[in-house]
Amino acid sequence: MDEEANSWIRRTKFSHTIYHRLDATRLSSSPVIFHQPRSVASAKTRPGPTIVKQIQQNPSTNTPRARALSPLPKTKLPDTFKEARSSQKRFSTPHPKRKEHEKGIVGKLFLKDSREKKSKSRNRKDTAKVTAVETADEYTVDLSKLFLGLRFAHGAHSQLYHGIYRDEPVAVKMIKLPDDNDENNGDFATRLENQFSREVTLLSQLHHQNVVKFVGACRKPPVFCVVTEYLSEGSLRAYLHKLEDKSLTLQKLIALALDIAHGMQYIHSQGIIHRDLKPENILIDDKFGLKIADFGIACEEAYCDLLADDPGTYRWMAPEMIKRKSYGRKVDVYGFGLIVWEMVAGTIPYEDMTPVQAAFAVVNKNMRPPIPGDCLPAMRTLIEQCWSSQPEKRPEFWQIVKVLEQFQSSVAHDGTLNLVQNSMFHHKKGFLHWIQKLGSAH
Repeated sequence: MDEEANSWIRRTKFSHTIYHRLDATRLSSSPVIFHQPRSVASAKTRPGPTIVKQIQQNPSTNTPRARALSPLPKTKLPDTFKEARSSQKRFSTPHPKRKEHEKGIVGKLFLKDSREKKSKSRNRKDTAKVTAVETADEYTVDLSKLFLGLRFAHGAHSQLYHGIYRDEPVAVKMIKLPDDNDENNGDFATRLENQFSREVTLLSQLHHQNVVKFVGACRKPPVFCVVTEYLSEGSLRAYLHKLEDKSLTLQKLIALALDIAHGMQYIHSQGIIHRDLKPENILIDDKFGLKIADFGIACEEAYCDLLADDPGTYRWMAPEMIKRKSYGRKVDVYGFGLIVWEMVAGTIPYEDMTPVQAAFAVVNKNMRPPIPGDCLPAMRTLIEQCWSSQPEKRPEFWQIVKVLEQFQSSVAHDGTLNLVQNSMFHHKKGFLHWIQKLGSAH
């Protein structure tokens, strides 16, 4: 999957936005009013002064902001792992688009026994399909109260717009299915529609301060939309990029990691795997709290399709996912380990490799990004445990929360992790046994 294109979190602020009402004749049958149980956003999150015009106009005419491209490689290397070096190392944008033949390389390498696995997965998914469609219909928004503004981000198959719904700022993810004149497009359109239904079903079940709030949805093939709260502060990726050469304080790093861990602990407690956890898919609210977003390829653990064509993003993908082996919720723990590493190291994983090169190195060479020498031993241990090649050795998110809370207490005590490090490294049976002594999940 296209790393940056798939993440609809590249946010841009507009000082002057004109909103257009969605064309109800194209997008909706009888609308069902959705009442959000909690407030969607405060007035502070509005994207700027607005002029609301209730006109029937196609919103796709808005001009998106141009994307920044990564610099081209300066040197050609003859070996397999050619490096694509960037002139600025800190959080430079990943390679913007994966070529189709690169996807094929990984598929051919790791699709062993694919037919048998796909058949089992399809049987499980069919059981939940009707429920997903019914849930998507249940949360249909009232299009007479939904207005679209400028497009501010896009994904591989979707566009993201500023919006106003019931006088509150929202983000509207628009998905347009391809023309199904030929068989390939028809299959792809069906997959996108199922993905939409699954995303709405999962989002409608999640209610947590560290998960993006779901507002509603609309469906009228070939156009679908998912409406969520609008978070004006952008993504964790954008925030880290703005830091440039500045480092996060230890206190700030722990607070950010704890927000992510709290959100993921809740998501996993609901039996859901995110499958694409990375800084682009983590948003920041106006109080600088982090929220997990983009559930486009999330799944219920019991119904995950191991052979989905859009399985995640290679740089943050666990080895078992790359190899298309059986996997569970621990794939999200692996991604979390890489996110913490990014906040420590100040750059993206495998900066000098393409996504496919990185995936190949992770699987065949057990490669991980080098941890900086000044990383505190306790933080290093947590990172290494999270990205272990053996899923059973990775901690659960409730355990990660307890570890980070211990980190917070130690920093509050003397500004260091010395207190918790003494406890961790004096435990004879190692890190995981030390975690278990902290207690069980609430």
